[in-house]
Amino acid sequence: MSDQIPTDSADKARPKSIGDAGDNWERAALERIALAAINEQRAARRWRIFFRFVFLAILAIAVWSAFDFTSDKVAKTARHTALVELEGEISSNGDASADNVNTALDSAFEDDGTAAVILRCNSPGGSPVQAGIINREITRLRAKYPSKPLYVVVGDMCASGGYYAAAAADKIYVDKASIVGSIGVLMDGFGFTGLMDKLGVQRRLHTSGANKGAFDPFSPETPAMDAHAQEMLDQIHQQFIDAVKQGRGNRLKDTPDVFSGMFWTGQKSVELGLADGFGDADYVAREIVKQPDIVDYTQKESIGERVARKFGAAVGNASMHALMMGGKMQLK
Repeated sequence: MSDQIPTDSADKARPKSIGDAGDNWERAALERIALAAINEQRAARRWRIFFRFVFLAILAIAVWSAFDFTSDKVAKTARHTALVELEGEISSNGDASADNVNTALDSAFEDDGTAAVILRCNSPGGSPVQAGIINREITRLRAKYPSKPLYVVVGDMCASGGYYAAAAADKIYVDKASIVGSIGVLMDGFGFTGLMDKLGVQRRLHTSGANKGAFDPFSPETPAMDAHAQEMLDQIHQQFIDAVKQGRGNRLKDTPDVFSGMFWTGQKSVELGLADGFGDADYVAREIVKQPDIVDYTQKESIGERVARKFGAAVGNASMHALMMGGKMQLK
């Protein structure tokens, strides 16, 4: 009995023709292309939805930051003690810039409900230009609003540029352990000439102008450069001293170390006449001003402003650092 393959099985087992194989390949290719196009459209639609949500979120943040919903602003019509923070290093692009601090001080003094202003200082110093601008604005506002005294309250530190700004206040209150003083100016940097000689690195600097390359950290310092730097430091130091003497007047003890750049505890600063007494912001508002309700006028950055500033500052600082790495003048 011979084995026979059923017709249906034989048809299935028979190899497909070349034409059939070609048709299947084309169909599969078209299916893959169509599927890829559909997936691409779906992905594009998802990204469009995502970016729309991001745009709406940014828009909502921008609108929200344009308004201030804090209760302090609502309470400003009542009698109160105004508060302005001077926190951190004083610089043109930081929170403790003259623009931010002076704008807050102006708003505090202009409010009819303000009985007195407290400038709460916690700063190691910084830019002599920014500190001088704050000092002069405090002097101007005190003259314009003689019935509204300005008190500085020191936190951990009010040194150098921080004290430069604070010296214009009516009175300065400290904690016994606060760090106060450091009335001096410094200009710091690094010199790499010896290291370059050891490494066999040659500095190639081309300038137009005899002093254009002065204070380049990769070139040796000359006596003329040192004398010029000292002259600038002495001038700025004298400006600092004059501002302190004008602000503190006869309260300042005439001792040789006061303007030497030395710093002291809050307790010693009261003895030297650099400060007037002990107390925090609550104490001053309650016991000195007699208005315990404190309203904060400190300029607060919105999220959008903070992000923009950080990007801008990163680029600007990188460029400035490249130009000024030979020496940076600071009240610190």
